[in-house]
Amino acid sequence: MPTMKAKELKALSIDELEEKAQGLKKSLYQLRFDAKVSKLENVLKIRQTRRDLAKVLTVIRELELNKND
Repeated sequence: MPTMKAKELKALSIDELEEKAQGLKKSLYQLRFDAKVSKLENVLKIRQTRRDLAKVLTVIRELELNKND
């Protein structure tokens, strides 16, 4: 999974970003579960997914703050 760029994320609408955040949360949950039952081969996917989720949530917050101005 390639890393997401903030520039690409800012081009999306808030609804699309929230949908992407929900998908990343589900993915993160599944990755953590797979890591616990020793099914996950690359544990760095957890870190990358966590960081991608943080980027998405940050962009959502930025858009919310800019909308209020």
